[in-house]
Amino acid sequence: MTETMPKYYLLDTNILLHEPLAFLNFEEHNVIIPMVVLEELDNIKDRHKDVSREARVAIRSLEDALKDASPEEIIEGVPLNRIQGAHRAEGTLAIFPDYQLKQTESVLNLSENDHRIIQAALELQKTKRNAKIVLVTKDINMRLKAKGAGVKFVEDYRTDQLIDDIRFLSKGFVELEGDFWQSVGEVTSVQEGRETFHELNRDILPTVFRNQYLIDETEHFAAKVVGYGDELVRLHDLGFERMMSYHAWGIHPKNIYQAMAMNALLDPTIDLVILTGPAGSGKTLLALASALELVIEQGIYEKIIVTRNTPEIAESIGYLPGTEEEKMAPWLAAITDSLEVLHKNDESMESSLNYIMNKANIQFKSLNFMRGRSIQNAIVLLDESQNLTASQLKTIITRCGTGTKIICSGNLAQIDSYYLTAVTSGLTYIVERFKDYPGSATVNLNGVVRSSLAQYAEENL
Repeated sequence: MTETMPKYYLLDTNILLHEPLAFLNFEEHNVIIPMVVLEELDNIKDRHKDVSREARVAIRSLEDALKDASPEEIIEGVPLNRIQGAHRAEGTLAIFPDYQLKQTESVLNLSENDHRIIQAALELQKTKRNAKIVLVTKDINMRLKAKGAGVKFVEDYRTDQLIDDIRFLSKGFVELEGDFWQSVGEVTSVQEGRETFHELNRDILPTVFRNQYLIDETEHFAAKVVGYGDELVRLHDLGFERMMSYHAWGIHPKNIYQAMAMNALLDPTIDLVILTGPAGSGKTLLALASALELVIEQGIYEKIIVTRNTPEIAESIGYLPGTEEEKMAPWLAAITDSLEVLHKNDESMESSLNYIMNKANIQFKSLNFMRGRSIQNAIVLLDESQNLTASQLKTIITRCGTGTKIICSGNLAQIDSYYLTAVTSGLTYIVERFKDYPGSATVNLNGVVRSSLAQYAEENL
């Protein structure tokens, strides 16, 4: 199979739910949508689920692309270059009439939608022998079934995948061997008020990005990259001991990784903080403590909005009793647990929690109802964000208006979505996309501090 042969990409429904405009991302190649995919989008668009919006957007986009075409042209393929917008699609878009497929002696039961899509790929392999037919789906099990059924080329959708291995994901900091200053030659230091800044040769730190933290093995040096050019890197000297003395709402960092996180969380000039790391590393507790410090003690923000992606079975929270906050309570227990930890020594913990909830104006919101809002002067805590797609995270981040800080936290080892992996998670996507943005910082919280039991389980199970 040579690369000069035409390519046809057959898209599964989950591709268009993952990214409604995915059919525009295959450049000069041709895209085919099976009829059953349109049926599934039609069934999903009216459900009270988060993906219903993606289904509606996908349907409208497909209609815009095909509205002026005849039935024969739609089956044959309509040129995509006539669609206006920022895309490089030069191929065609076609609808495959899979309803014409007849049940054969094949083990595939065509009453199942996945099997109709697979059978469509097999049929195209027969009719377009001089072309490469690729079935694209995010369903791992469907990829296995397609290969077993005889589909020669089956792929995941990787257009929004920025790294090939999660080991290459930015941690937000660099741990340098030995004593950092021993490896530095000429350096220019400037005192600006109480803060010290250093400018040194770029050759010492060839790969850096803004708000990247630097620490060394001496446990004395700690700094943050605040700027760089072709020749120089500018560092803000934070000081190891000084960072370890940070505190927020009675919480002190237990290790340097938590100290780096608190530096970013307490900095009002950083609008986006991304916290990654294993369960028990302190992501939620640090985020909540810092939010309370900034809202109640410093008065920089007016309220705290807490949200997270709810499991698919509970995307429609209407069946639960009570207000929206009460409906969301089961999935935001991590926040209420952290509040209890912060106030466990109070004389009346329940009274303290009620006071703090009102004083900080803490609001529990469903992710499904965040669309269309413009959030001003608030801190948004987005928990369990590893289960979100890049498109969903974009929707939330673009809701943030003037004076709003968003904290995204998640554990890439605990993805519950059927279609996401560590490298395709929206959390991974924004870490890579925002790693050099001056208003964002990423910190991977190494080490489990919840308990020795939790740490042993993380390392050995």
